[in-house]
Amino acid sequence: MNLKFDRIASIVFLVLGILIIVESQKISTSAYGSQIGPSTFPFALGIVLIGLSILLFIETIRHQKMYKIVEDKEDAKSPNYKKFLIIFISAVAYAFLLEKLGYLLTTFAFLLISFQTLERGKWVSSIIVAAAFSVIIYFGFVNVLGGSLPKFPL
Repeated sequence: MNLKFDRIASIVFLVLGILIIVESQKISTSAYGSQIGPSTFPFALGIVLIGLSILLFIETIRHQKMYKIVEDKEDAKSPNYKKFLIIFISAVAYAFLLEKLGYLLTTFAFLLISFQTLERGKWVSSIIVAAAFSVIIYFGFVNVLGGSLPKFPL
């Protein structure tokens, strides 16, 4: 565990979570008067992201002495800034492309990029998990909960 990197990441994700909550309030509400609209899911994800960021920040402060030895050893290694930046940039692109390309396509692409960034080479399992997650969440949210998510533009 690299405490410096985790502290910075927790602050970045805290800001991203706040941005997601603010931007989710700009999404139009459901035309049918449903309590669950397109903004509910991003709003909830923003809250989860903020909560996890705060927990990570607190953990880095609480365990600073405990991980000092590990941190000294990890300073010799380079942190995974490249992986972090790839996933962060793809998350920002996901937010901007969600309305234009639809939930299924953007979520599938984001998950596939993230999976391949974290663990290269497992293309088949990455494609299957990304596709299954995207489809199950979309149809569960739209059909079971009666919400709406951005559709494919065609």
